[in-house]
Amino acid sequence: MLSVHDLEIRVGARVLMEDVNFRVSAGEKIGLVGRNGAGKTTLTKTLAGELPPTAGKIEYTGEIGYLPQDPRSGNPDDLARTRILDARGLGQAVLQMSKAMEEMASPDAAVSDAAMKRYGAIEDRFLALGGYAAEAEAASIASNLSLPDRILDQPLRTLSGGQRRRIELARILFSGAETMLLDEPTNHLDADSVVWLREFIKNYQGGVVMISHDVELVGETVNRVFYLDANRMVIDVYNMNWKNYQRQRAADEERRKKERVNVEKKATALQMQAAKFGAKASKAASAHQMVARAERMLSGLDEVRAVDRVAKLRFPAPAPCGRTPLMASDLSKSYGSLEIFTAVDLAIDRGSKVVILGFNGAGKTTLLRMLAGVDKPDTGQIEPGHGLRIGYYAQEHETIDVKRSVLENMVSSSPHITETEARKVLGSFLFTGDDAHKPAGVLSGGEKTRLALAMLVVSAANVLLLDEPTNNLDPASREEILDALAHYEGAVVLVSHDEGAVEALNPERVLILPDGVEDHWNKDYADLISLA
Repeated sequence: MLSVHDLEIRVGARVLMEDVNFRVSAGEKIGLVGRNGAGKTTLTKTLAGELPPTAGKIEYTGEIGYLPQDPRSGNPDDLARTRILDARGLGQAVLQMSKAMEEMASPDAAVSDAAMKRYGAIEDRFLALGGYAAEAEAASIASNLSLPDRILDQPLRTLSGGQRRRIELARILFSGAETMLLDEPTNHLDADSVVWLREFIKNYQGGVVMISHDVELVGETVNRVFYLDANRMVIDVYNMNWKNYQRQRAADEERRKKERVNVEKKATALQMQAAKFGAKASKAASAHQMVARAERMLSGLDEVRAVDRVAKLRFPAPAPCGRTPLMASDLSKSYGSLEIFTAVDLAIDRGSKVVILGFNGAGKTTLLRMLAGVDKPDTGQIEPGHGLRIGYYAQEHETIDVKRSVLENMVSSSPHITETEARKVLGSFLFTGDDAHKPAGVLSGGEKTRLALAMLVVSAANVLLLDEPTNNLDPASREEILDALAHYEGAVVLVSHDEGAVEALNPERVLILPDGVEDHWNKDYADLISLA
């Protein structure tokens, strides 16, 4: 289904991986793991044909379905429903049938007769592609991914990033692809949808290569694990499920450490003995043999994996501001005839912590974009208070200019920061050396997350607007975010499906969308976080 031979991938001068060989067969569910920046997203893009390999060959049998972290594919004027159905060629057929039905009602007999004949030909093609049963299957998948008819009947351009991503996931699951490449498929899914997706992947007959930090999803579905070791530029293949992989990897590491300690002791003893022999001309040959043997012993050792580095994150000390740095009143937003929310009022006091909850599509991201000044409300106004400095983290990383380098993005986020200071902060976020000159457009989702957070750190913001800040992060990096949230002294408005993020924030208030109801936070609302 998918075979990789002697694959090598480079990004600039950096070798991500080399001499990679593996095969993905039907029924294999492969978990692709490794720290942020190890090359997981780059590998899936290469497997999907979006990036060319530096060397080697990838062979395909059957269709590939690829879910990137930031899907922007499809005609933005197409309806969401059409986008999903077109995975099997049904979307355009449905549109053509609808148009033919309208023309069949024409008072002009010639137009009506022609439309009737055309309808019959289109319906024959529609039925050959699966017809009404396939249409019902697509509707079922969409429903299980919390995509109701009101979203399916909207043009793609009117949908949020999270909705677009769920549309693309539904399209891939419906497509019947022999191999699926899924990069963080549970992002933007509510709890019920995540549970349904687990069952879908478990029962899927094709091959799956999946990047996910959802431990339960990986634990319940994966039967092979590929570990990307960025230190050794290789992929370690474990032909086992997730729990066994974790035990095996821990055992492998322990074995490697013990072997290295023992061999290094023996090699050191040989080198010391060689040094003694080397002083005597009669024993110079023996000394040379001892040194060579010690070098062979050390070169034959398996590498011990270096401990993965983690970005050290602290949000900025907030700049001084007035008592209420940000206020919003009577905000509303609609797309065409679809009303998202109306009459939303919000006052963000200095140092206050607010979490926004609501079902997918209720307008949480839209509201944050308005507060950040990215989008304009249909009605109402945003009132900045004295000294307001906003730091906005967008879930789709829109705050990053993909045409600029990592360093240029950092400098642009704070007009007073020097290049040296920017490099120092970037280093703490694991961007070292030539990484600073990478175009931001080539970064993985996890790397973009780290860059966006680094830009917040130097912003001196006193109001942080955070939209799903823990998406795409490995567990260690996520813990850094949660700790930073817990210690930040400025105001925060948070949108998140991550219960741990809300717990770390310890909010005082909650805003429920689309109704705009505001309340004091209590633990009863915690049950809504993963469902929202």
